[in-house]
Amino acid sequence: MAFSRQKAVEPPVEPVAWTDVQTFVVSAVERPATVKRPHMVWGKPAVRVARGAKDLRVLAPCAFLGSAETQLPGLPARPEHTLYEDAGAQRLLCYVEAPTEADGALCHAVRDAAGQLVGTVTRVPAKRRLFKHTWRIEQPDRPDIVGRNEWVSGDAKGIAGRVAGKVLGGVFDAIGDLGAEGGDQRTKPRSLEWRADDKVVMVSEGSERVTVRAGWIDRRLAFAFALIGDA
Repeated sequence: MAFSRQKAVEPPVEPVAWTDVQTFVVSAVERPATVKRPHMVWGKPAVRVARGAKDLRVLAPCAFLGSAETQLPGLPARPEHTLYEDAGAQRLLCYVEAPTEADGALCHAVRDAAGQLVGTVTRVPAKRRLFKHTWRIEQPDRPDIVGRNEWVSGDAKGIAGRVAGKVLGGVFDAIGDLGAEGGDQRTKPRSLEWRADDKVVMVSEGSERVTVRAGWIDRRLAFAFALIGDA
């Protein structure tokens, strides 16, 4: 008698709380391809957090991106700059307003479901032509957070140490990273260090992967940066 082998059915991916996430991505991938899972599985575009063992890794949602179909009437934000706590877009979490400009800086206000200000995310133009823009996050009653390329973040000693470490290790892609600060040589997402009071409180790789290191940072502001994009 021949026996058929049934394909194992994985359990649903349950949402996780957004308030204390650390490393997250913005993606529609729900189940990445692994050795035990040959094909990736898609879900709704969302802010997602890795969960589970390596071969059965899932990307659990903690906030869902809005769409033109779910956009609330009169909301002063693009649908893709709007986040909901549920997949059905019934519980608004926050939204990122269109930027206001002052002296070349683009300031995005981030507001909660009641329209109250959570904070601002500002794209600051470079002061010198050879450098790229930086970022600033302002959260009420907290120190400002400044995001700069990791190679020019911190004091001179720290910068020299990072460069020396690359050279001594025989890794010459440091040159490419330094050039990316002002040219077209970049082939991978720009890495940023986000500092408050000279402490690294957040790091990001382009807009794709963000890691929050300080518990006091309102995660909605980190999400907002990822939605805006480091362009």
